[in-house]
Amino acid sequence: MRLREEPKPGDLIEISRIGSSHWALYVGDGYVIHLAPPGEDSEAGAPTGLGVVKRELLLEVVGNFLYQVNNHLDHLYKPRPIKQMLSSGNEMFGMEMEDSVLSRNSEHLVTDLRYGKAYSRQLIKVW
Repeated sequence: MRLREEPKPGDLIEISRIGSSHWALYVGDGYVIHLAPPGEDSEAGAPTGLGVVKRELLLEVVGNFLYQVNNHLDHLYKPRPIKQMLSSGNEMFGMEMEDSVLSRNSEHLVTDLRYGKAYSRQLIKVW
C-alpha cells in the first residue's frame, strides 16, 4: 500500500519501513535518487555498512511499503534550485557512502541535496 501523494521534482520522499524510514529525492518521470542500503553480502540487520547512491524508479524503491512527500525542513531552510539538486545528485551516482543509523544515512543524503544541509531525525538516544 502507498500514500498516493504525487511528488514534484525536488520533493523528499519518506518511505516507512519497519523500525525506520528510508529517504529519497524525487527527480521526475517516476525516478528518485537515494542511498541504496548495503547489499545482500552485508550482515542482516547490521547497523552500519556501505550503501550506493542510485537513481531508480520510485515504485521499485518503495516496494510494498508506504511513502509520503515529506519536505520537513522547508520551514527552516530554503530548498536549493532543482537544477542544483539534480546536478549534485548526478555527481554522486555510483558512489559508496556509509549507511548507518548512528552517523550517516539516506536522510542525510537527500536533505543535503535539497537544502545543502545533511540532517537526520532518525538518531534517538536511548539511555
